Amino acid sequence: MPTVSTRTFPWPVVIGIVLIGLVLRGPIIAVAPISGILRSDLGLTAAQVGLLTTLPVLCFAIITPFASFFVGRAGANFATTVTVIGVGLGTIIRSAGGVEAVFVGTIIMGAFITVGNVVVPVLIRRDVPPRRVGIVTGSYTSAMNVSSMITSLATAPLAQAFGWQAALLAWGGFAIIATVGWLLAIGPRAAFHVGPLRPKLESGAFETVAIDTQSIPSIQGVHARTWRSASALLLSLAFAGQAFSYYGVTAWFPTILEDEVGLSVTAAGSSSSIFQIAAVVGALGVPLLSTRTGIPRTFVLVAILWVSCPVGLLFDPSAWFVWGFFGGVAQGGGITIVFMLIVQLALNGTHARGLSAMIQGVGYALGATSATLLGAAHDATGAWTVPLSIVVVSTLVFSAAGLAGAIRANRTRPLSH
Repeated sequence: MPTVSTRTFPWPVVIGIVLIGLVLRGPIIAVAPISGILRSDLGLTAAQVGLLTTLPVLCFAIITPFASFFVGRAGANFATTVTVIGVGLGTIIRSAGGVEAVFVGTIIMGAFITVGNVVVPVLIRRDVPPRRVGIVTGSYTSAMNVSSMITSLATAPLAQAFGWQAALLAWGGFAIIATVGWLLAIGPRAAFHVGPLRPKLESGAFETVAIDTQSIPSIQGVHARTWRSASALLLSLAFAGQAFSYYGVTAWFPTILEDEVGLSVTAAGSSSSIFQIAAVVGALGVPLLSTRTGIPRTFVLVAILWVSCPVGLLFDPSAWFVWGFFGGVAQGGGITIVFMLIVQLALNGTHARGLSAMIQGVGYALGATSATLLGAAHDATGAWTVPLSIVVVSTLVFSAAGLAGAIRANRTRPLSH
């Protein structure tokens, strides 16, 4: 069986992975800056607009087991190709106009993004040398936040100039970029090959290999081990707190700036992008800091910053820039740490897929309730005190469960291919 050299860094594949990150968050975040426009044009309530952000996350929760099965049968490369093309298709449908198209397109996008959520940690575990996992994971999550930042900044101005349908359609460009980058990285033959492929990093080419079933645990064994793992369960709970907090703040930060600070729709949409911009600092800074201080100590800093965001908005919304920046650094760093720990805990590709599916499935199942729950709480109370208090609780859950999970996972051996 061919071996993969860890001395040669697979630049084409890593660039492809980073470009894939562009389509996995930005297009669905684009709804938040124009939530007021959508409410007016489509006659939606705050809770219904929140559902447009919640639906993809709900797909992450419900479809993750099926996505994991699909990745296992179709292979990581083909599953990745399906992801980027499918997100582009969903973007087109969502922009067709009307309530039905918006919701159907959003669901399609969520389904294909779910496949991407599962497959990317598998790609990183398979293709990236162990010592580079942190920086590659950080670069990938940075790409997700960069695309979210761009959509947060530009969607509202585009909507006012060309209409909300055209504004949402514009982000199909991310899918085109990701598709071209992925095809160039591995070649059309590998991209559309159904079945497991393994890279020969020395040449940058891929070849089909037989799976040595005696060298890896059975699917049933991996599944059982994953659900009995205290580290995996703690990380699932931490990821739930991360997802709940992230999608809740992302969905309603612009509206909070409108209501509490008095910004216009356009200004609020643009200003809220600090929450996405700062995530790049966390996503790239966490791998570098963790190599010096260790993951548990790094996690403590991330947790403090995460909790400060909703607490600050609750007690001093006028300093929204500071709290948005702190929360952005934390959410970028938080998801990076969780993905790093998934790769570190994984025994092999099959185990990585199982861990990714479990942690993200459980986490997104709880996180999916965020935007709608916070919107409903605001509708019921007419203020943001209760919604922000709920976010405080979710960041505390992330902090406690994540630190415990990081300490346990950090006791395991560093991963090896």
